[in-house]
Amino acid sequence: MIWRKSQQLDDSGSEKQFGALRIGLLTVMKSSGNLNQALQESLLRLRFHEPDFFPEFVGFEEFSGVEVLQALFEFLFSLRRFHRVARIDSVPDIVAVGRENSNYFSEETRVAMEIQIELPGVKLGVVEADGLRVVPVDLELAKVMDAISERKRGEFTLESLAQAPAIRAVRAMFREWGMDPSKYRPSSEALLRRVVQGKGLYRVSNAVDICNLGSIETGWPYGCYDRARIRPPIIFRHGAPGETYEGIGKKMWHLEGRPVLADPDGPFGSPISDSTRSMITESAREALVVIYAPAQAADSDVERAMARLGERLGEFAGAGTARTTICR
Repeated sequence: MIWRKSQQLDDSGSEKQFGALRIGLLTVMKSSGNLNQALQESLLRLRFHEPDFFPEFVGFEEFSGVEVLQALFEFLFSLRRFHRVARIDSVPDIVAVGRENSNYFSEETRVAMEIQIELPGVKLGVVEADGLRVVPVDLELAKVMDAISERKRGEFTLESLAQAPAIRAVRAMFREWGMDPSKYRPSSEALLRRVVQGKGLYRVSNAVDICNLGSIETGWPYGCYDRARIRPPIIFRHGAPGETYEGIGKKMWHLEGRPVLADPDGPFGSPISDSTRSMITESAREALVVIYAPAQAADSDVERAMARLGERLGEFAGAGTARTTICR
């Protein structure tokens, strides 16, 4: 396999850094033959180990040969900081490359995260984007939000909104999960009710505002998360007894029996209200957006929603090319 640290490739010092990584790997490999040690020493030398960047980059088990390649590199790939572009058969051939081989890499070598679904009646549109620039307000985005909010306000009343096909489909999805949508209102319906009442969309940040805008356009709940605060595998399931999290703008949520997204550290999101642990702040550089679409929604509609979201993250938040997938 050949790996690169994606955020370094276009930096002025990338050739020097990757040269150091390549030499470091080969030097340590020749002296000890231990890939774990080679990676740790070489990557640590380049300051890739930061408390919130590689939290598990210590104490790798010692394997040999291809087993190390798969186990260790699959772990690195899961962190979304590295790209996998080729397979090789022997450990000594592992290299990191610089600008001279940059033609081997593209955003297409990366795919959006797969989410395991344990609840019925839903498909998840997953969008990931890097290079995010989060700011409190984007004036051009605000104009788009106001225009679409005004259009939605003219399209619905509170009474007709309840009969809208997308709203009815999401409510049916909630009932399949054992949730009363009148008691636990889907986030998309809550946003649309606010817009129809003339209150407009909340202004949170450009990244979050983009997600809320997509939600009122489709009628589906969107979850907008800081990708760096989440680690795979991710499961969409019912909350277990005793599980809680601090909700955004709200007190502690008791999650038993409620639909939640969870990683190995526990629940972090829901189509009702998300947690403070994974919320987008101005320090976020990677976004993970989950669109909770009813299972009967056409794939083409979900793909269109994901494409529009990716375009807006690029236009209004400076993100690179988005990676998308539909999980079912």
